[in-house]
Amino acid sequence: MSELRAAYPYLLEHRNEFWQALAIHLELSGAALIIALLISLPLGLWAAKRRQAAEPIINSANALRVIPSLAILFLAEPYLGLGFRPSLVALTILACPPLIINTYAGFRAVDRAVVEAAYGMGMAARQVLRGVEFPLALPVLLAGVRIATVEVIASAALAAFIAGGGLGDFIQRGFSVGRPSIMLVGTIPIALLALVADLVLATAQRMVTPEGQ
Repeated sequence: MSELRAAYPYLLEHRNEFWQALAIHLELSGAALIIALLISLPLGLWAAKRRQAAEPIINSANALRVIPSLAILFLAEPYLGLGFRPSLVALTILACPPLIINTYAGFRAVDRAVVEAAYGMGMAARQVLRGVEFPLALPVLLAGVRIATVEVIASAALAAFIAGGGLGDFIQRGFSVGRPSIMLVGTIPIALLALVADLVLATAQRMVTPEGQ
């Protein structure tokens, strides 16, 4: 409790730096998620539609999931250097596996009888994808987005170790000088951001899930 009380005065003294770090953290997390979605949705859909492509894509995604996020950050550093860019690349790689896997699972779980009925009504392939398959797969897709979002927000703290900025700067600073109160200035907002994102996406997932599922 004393460390928590000591964190607030430190936050007030460094509030400008805090808001800047928060902005970088959100920018880093948001950009990584957007890029990962642009990569993962087509890959997951392609795997769901073509069985010969499914095994290598899903196996690769599962292999990436077991690599620690800090290891991904340090693997990016020799090729991209320090700063925002390697952090963005590493977080994008971290976000892709749950998005690919859930996209694949969501589209594979769509009842084929419903799809065939849509084709039987004269709908074109794009109409079936947009109007039938995507809405039915959406709850599983959002589950993947939820997992990826929480992982990226939490792991973005590690970007500070390769000069990527964000709220992890306070964690690194507090750790280096042995002051947990400074670390709390970074850890508490990160935990709150992850919690809020999880609640929002969980609510969205419930809203698009048909009753009885």
